[in-house]
Amino acid sequence: MRILIAAVGRLKAGPERALFEHYAGRVTFPFCLKEVEEKRRLPVGKLRKREAELLLGAAPQGAVIVALDERGQALSSAALADRIGTWRDDGRRDLVFLIGGPQGLDESMKAGADLVLSLGPMTWPHLLVRGLVAEQIYRAQCILSGHPYHRR
Repeated sequence: MRILIAAVGRLKAGPERALFEHYAGRVTFPFCLKEVEEKRRLPVGKLRKREAELLLGAAPQGAVIVALDERGQALSSAALADRIGTWRDDGRRDLVFLIGGPQGLDESMKAGADLVLSLGPMTWPHLLVRGLVAEQIYRAQCILSGHPYHRR
């Protein structure tokens, strides 16, 4: 299964990028990050819609879509690993995690997602979320392979 994080905005050198690269480098699934950006200044509603178009354009056709949103479903790491394992075992080729920008994701993205996932009730900076998701992907890989990184 190929895993993609599609995110609004660009990671620059700094601790957020270092965190992402640390965990991305450990993932053995085919894994990549695609960053999209709308440079024009648009009203919030139009900006979210444009970012939704850019994010969906980065996702392979037929991919499992996981939208990150603070109002989504909070899963344990083991439950997320189980979902990823089920999608993999069902023959789904691509899994895409969508991360919005500072304004969040357009409602259409959440409505069309296979899973709307929350990293908890707190709001996280969108640039930091890439590293958190990369760590959870690595953790899921470890859980699915029986590696001791995750302690139950």
